[in-house]
Amino acid sequence: MGTNDRRDDAQLLAAAAGGDRAAFSAFYRRHLGAVLAALLRETRDRELAADLAAEVFATVLLAADAYRPEHPTALPWLCGIARNKARESRRRGRAQDRARRRLGIPREAIAEDDLDRVDELAAHDGRLLALLDELPEQQRAALRARVIDERDYAEIAREQGSSEAAVRQRVSRALAWLRTQTTTERR
Repeated sequence: MGTNDRRDDAQLLAAAAGGDRAAFSAFYRRHLGAVLAALLRETRDRELAADLAAEVFATVLLAADAYRPEHPTALPWLCGIARNKARESRRRGRAQDRARRRLGIPREAIAEDDLDRVDELAAHDGRLLALLDELPEQQRAALRARVIDERDYAEIAREQGSSEAAVRQRVSRALAWLRTQTTTERR
């Protein structure tokens, strides 16, 4: 699920904030699969993942002008939004589910073809998340904490009971390995 637009994520988001629909569309196509994969991992529910992905990208559109590029890709920012949407959904879902049951309203269902497309997109762009699972545990934990959760090295080092230098090395090695894996896949 790629895009031919050569602009980086920061450029696409800046253009989208200025009303460029094509830029937002390119950003959406570039990251939809990865967002769906992350949400499927978080929720284990295809319908909910599809709903939350729509919420994630609606939030992105509204907050595009606030994006500050700290990484080469906006994926850590998107994963943070997705995690927050999943948490909100769990809280909101419990209350809605109780109300729906009390009123006798059945849960609305999404067509099976649409659910198959969610699986297809998540599997296609979820390869990076699958590669993360192949990393040694300490590297994976350090990388997730630093890149996805955007925590600082000192905090991660305290949590892992190691030095900041060791955490930096774990993150660096994990990123280098991921780079080699994704470069190999493109060839």
